[in-house]
Amino acid sequence: MIDICLLGTGGMMPLPYRYLTSMMARYNGMSILVDCGEATQIAMKKKGWSAKPIDVMCFTHYHADHISGLPGMLLTMGNAERTEPLLMIGPKGLQRVVSALRVIAPELPFEIRFHELTQPVESIPFGDLTITAFKVQHNVTCYGYSLQLARAGMFQVEKAKALGLPVQLWNPLQKGNEVQFEGKTYTPDMVMGAPRKGIKVTYATDTRPTASIEEFAKDADLLICEGMYGEEEKFENAKEHKHMMMREAARIAAKANPKQLWLTHYSPAMPWPEDHMQPVREIFPNTVAAKDGQSIELGFEDE
Repeated sequence: MIDICLLGTGGMMPLPYRYLTSMMARYNGMSILVDCGEATQIAMKKKGWSAKPIDVMCFTHYHADHISGLPGMLLTMGNAERTEPLLMIGPKGLQRVVSALRVIAPELPFEIRFHELTQPVESIPFGDLTITAFKVQHNVTCYGYSLQLARAGMFQVEKAKALGLPVQLWNPLQKGNEVQFEGKTYTPDMVMGAPRKGIKVTYATDTRPTASIEEFAKDADLLICEGMYGEEEKFENAKEHKHMMMREAARIAAKANPKQLWLTHYSPAMPWPEDHMQPVREIFPNTVAAKDGQSIELGFEDE
């Protein structure tokens, strides 16, 4: 199971009713924060989640509305007596940008490790959870992220019995380990079925429509995508500043076929995104004009 919360859904500037962009995912005791706009800490407190267990921070790009909340977040994590290393993932220049922001948060009781993205697509595994970064199209280097939880096939009891394997060796094989028995080596593929469908969440913001979003959102359980403008007259503005219309996000979803689409990163000039949703849902019916704090628990299909 993966817990997802959109902590903030605003673009450019925070509003009294809408915080700046950030998303948090939790899986098996691990927490991943994607972007850290201003007021992310407040949104996290409202949700009842804590900054202390954040293991990974991913940044789409380095515009202020996506990273301006970082110095305060780091200070809070330090004041919570965190000592575990923190991994940060982001486009090239990440260490330079973070070091500059840390002028006002210079002393921390934990190490920051950096993974700077240089390729169009990069995958970083964390056990059975993989974070894949993929390049999108903004007016600065920008990446989307796909979080994918793999799921092994079913353990085939009859195969294990046919091989004469004792019950105490079944669990190691289920966990992907080789075992030795009576002078022979047994591998998981000998007793496991084909991999089953896992869980996938794809997040893309501050971009024009790209084939990469469609590719990495293919059959996702959830696509979270920028829908900065709903008004038709804002189309030229969206093209000029490399942002996305709501209806463009819906067209991506119609091709990629995720189970649902959440729109985010709204223009501050659009106070009520829901007012623009009718033509969007005509393109992709299962679209949500997400609000701050929008949450979901995603489980495997047959559980």
